Formats: sequence, C-alpha cells, structure tokens
Amino acid sequence: MPLNLPTHKPADTDKKGNLYVVATPIGNMEDITVRALKILDQVDIIAAEDTRHTGKLLSFYKIKKPLISCHEYNERGKTPSLINKLSSGLCIALVSNAGTPTMSDPGYQLIKEALKENIRVVPIPGPCAFVTGLSASGIPTDSFIFIGFPARKKAKRLNELRELAVEQRTIVFYESPRRIKTLLGEIILNMGDRKGVLCREMTKMHEEFINGRLSDIISSLEKRSSIKGECTLIVDRDENAGEISMEELRKEIKKNLTTSTQGLSGFAKDMAKKYNLPRKTIYDEALKIKEPAGA
Repeated sequence: MPLNLPTHKPADTDKKGNLYVVATPIGNMEDITVRALKILDQVDIIAAEDTRHTGKLLSFYKIKKPLISCHEYNERGKTPSLINKLSSGLCIALVSNAGTPTMSDPGYQLIKEALKENIRVVPIPGPCAFVTGLSASGIPTDSFIFIGFPARKKAKRLNELRELAVEQRTIVFYESPRRIKTLLGEIILNMGDRKGVLCREMTKMHEEFINGRLSDIISSLEKRSSIKGECTLIVDRDENAGEISMEELRKEIKKNLTTSTQGLSGFAKDMAKKYNLPRKTIYDEALKIKEPAGA
C-alpha cells in the first residue's frame, strides 16, 4: 500500500501510529462514508475542531472515543503533543466541524509536522462544501480556483478581487452570512456583474441555491430579514473578457500611460472597454503605477 511519506526518509512506520484525515458531513448526518465510520471507531483518539460538534456526530453513530480539541487558535500548541502520541504508536483521526480538514479548516500544521516525523498520513475522502456546490451549480467546473474565505481587512480583500478580475477560471469563495452581501457588492465593483450561484445550507433541510447575476443574488438577499448558514459563492468566468493576465495588463497600462494625452479616468474607461474589465480595476492599477513616477 502506498505511503504518504517523505521520499528522502526510510519508511520506518512500524512503531508509529497513523494520522487519518477524515471528511465528515457538511450538514446531513448520513453523508459519511462507511470507511470513515470504521476509522473513527478504530482510532485511539479523535482530534476535533470543536469537540462538542464532533461529539454529536459520534453520538449519532454510537461511537465512543477520546476527543482532543485542535482548532485554528490552538493547533500550533497542540501539535507537539499529538505528534508524540502518534510517535508512541497511537492512531489519531483528524476531523473538522464539517467537510474535509484543511479546506479552509484547521489541520495543516499537524499534517506538515507528522510528515516531517515520518508518520503516515492517510486521507479518508468524503464531503467538501465547495465541491458539493460546484457539482450542482451549472457553472463550468473544468477549471476553477478555490479562494476560500477572502481577507477580513478591506484593503487586502479589494486588492485580491482586483487581481481576480482577469481570472479566466470559475472562482469559488467561502463567506459568512454576515458578510456575504458586502462581498457580492465588492465583486461587482471590481470584477463586474457576472453570473454566479450562492449555495447555502447545503445538504440540510433548508438547502438553497440562488442562481443569476450577482446583482440578482444581492436583490434576493435584500428581501430577507436574516441570512443563515455558511455560504459558498461560485462566480462564473467572464466569457467576454480579453485573454490577458494581470502582469500583461500592468505592462499594457504602463506602456499606454506614457503616450496617453487623456486624464486617468478617460484612460481607464478606454482600457476597460478594450479588455471588458471593470473601469475601477484599470483605474486603480494605473494609479499605483503613476504615483511612484510622480513622487
């Protein structure tokens, strides 16, 4: 059986336990594989993002195992202890609250250190929110980019969106219900009013997929008193956009700035029309390039 081990180290795993990366349901309790249930029932310890949340899943399937918390804020501190347990021969299952660990969830640090210590890491595949959303979105899935949660700080987030304006793949975001309308508005401003799908409460009783232009999705949300459930937002590629990368776009802007007799606003408008990109994307990039020159 293939081992997930560094190639430069001997496969000395006889005395060490395995670290199982186990995908768990994103909503419906029945969305878990037979193999995942067997592993959870066989391991010595379960490292969980939230022990109370995972406790409900284990109780549903009548599995009793020791639980250790391993979440975003304590993962670095808990990793040495978990590695010691694995090195002593104990087997550990790593789970997040929903879906596949490390997909915008904790687990990366533990897995990285386990591999350094020549501990076998075994993936137990299953549910993943962005894959679930993509599969039912009706938006092209042959090539996509998974962003996960956008930056919390507005300046950094807007810069990310401007970079994505020339992206020619389907784009997938995660966002909280509190911030989803803000994100939708910022995407429209920086990337245009593209087609999209907002996936909410997937696999649960109130599962919902809102399809349409991003502005239509905002309009639908504005009519509600509240928005519940973590959101997966799938944004279609801009099929009419010119095939140009951000690096190429910057070179084009820099070249044209030296010869253009227009003001910055008119210049940005013309280039935006040429490449079918939001004017603000061109304007902001041109401003970045022009300011140092005049400093």
